[in-house]
Amino acid sequence: MSLATIFLSETVGTAMLILLGAGSVANTALPRTKGHGTGTLFVNWGWGLAVFAGVLVSYKSGGHLNPAVTLGVAASGATEFVPGIAVSATSIATYISAQFLGAIIGAAACWLAYKQQFDQDAPGAVKLGVFSTGPEIRSPFWNVLTEVIGTFVLVFVVLAAGHWGDSATHTPGGLGWLGALGVALLIVGIGISLGGPTGYAINPARDLGPRIAHALLPIKGKGGSDWGYAWVPVVGPVIGGVLAGVASGVLLPA
Repeated sequence: MSLATIFLSETVGTAMLILLGAGSVANTALPRTKGHGTGTLFVNWGWGLAVFAGVLVSYKSGGHLNPAVTLGVAASGATEFVPGIAVSATSIATYISAQFLGAIIGAAACWLAYKQQFDQDAPGAVKLGVFSTGPEIRSPFWNVLTEVIGTFVLVFVVLAAGHWGDSATHTPGGLGWLGALGVALLIVGIGISLGGPTGYAINPARDLGPRIAHALLPIKGKGGSDWGYAWVPVVGPVIGGVLAGVASGVLLPA
């Protein structure tokens, strides 16, 4: 296993995640789509299944797809991300840079898929909402706290799930692809329960990568990219992921 393989795996997986996740938002939010107006629960399931697909295709790297997960695993005291890839500053940088690149690529692919819909008249905020999150009530402290809590749940449960395959059930290889389904259901659950205040980014790459794509792409009538809020879905998930990693060492004994 090489860091080049890790980089490719995380790039492909995160691109798949954002293409399908942002696509579910585009389908319900943009005019002249078959799914227009289907609503929040539709989007929650869309993101859950997007994570499912992204994790499956990034099997080589362990399917992090999220800097908060990568940092959480590192903070948990793990010595390897996957067999042969030690936890180090270099490997962390490899994971995170690939996740951001994949997010930008996936967002651009979503725009191409919905190019004609993006060309229709719609508020700039609606078009931005396909790419990135925004709070219902803008209050930086509370918005960050919501993202911290949501990301803590994500990373803590993912780390807990890692104990199941071998240590709890003694099944070689764990649950295989069903492990990815578990993460998908977790994403849906977090969206249903904690997604209301901020749209639950719970992933710095998922928000900032597509926001960069929004700023760069020639989207008709797109308006601004709301850079004043952009730090919230980066800082909150990073704090939540690291806290979950540290807590797992105490609350989730090997």
